[in-house]
Amino acid sequence: MFIYLIFNIFIKNTLNMKLDALHSKILEQLQRNSRISNTKIAKQVGISSPAVTERIKKLEDASIIEGYYAKVSHFELGYHFRALITVRAFMGRLQPFLHKVKTLDEVINCYRITGNENIVMEVVLQNQHHLEKFIDQLITYGETKTQIILSNVVSNRPILKK
Repeated sequence: MFIYLIFNIFIKNTLNMKLDALHSKILEQLQRNSRISNTKIAKQVGISSPAVTERIKKLEDASIIEGYYAKVSHFELGYHFRALITVRAFMGRLQPFLHKVKTLDEVINCYRITGNENIVMEVVLQNQHHLEKFIDQLITYGETKTQIILSNVVSNRPILKK
């Protein structure tokens, strides 16, 4: 009974968390630079550092903040191609593909989607030959379409509450 009560309180608090303008400002700062100090955030949003720490903890507890990440240069690591590849899985090949894609180091993002294709992946590759070999691994699972990414127009824009 006690665990059920604690769980219900946690869920109720998580679902009922009201985001105010200060939460939004804190989230914007963290999305622009996840290594920013709480002191610097406090100066920028106009509250104390302990208040920022408490608000961030609440945002984490409510799963609004899901994690913190380092942005790594694929180019500097030898991956000179980025591509979007869609897959239209053959009958009965979607589930095996979903298991396979998790083992492919080149895949940095993979989404199940609606429409004619089932999957869209963002991949990093060393060169054109690497791309060809990578696609050869996929064609047993379905029909592929590939688009080479030339540049980022928008990247990791902060999500702001409306």
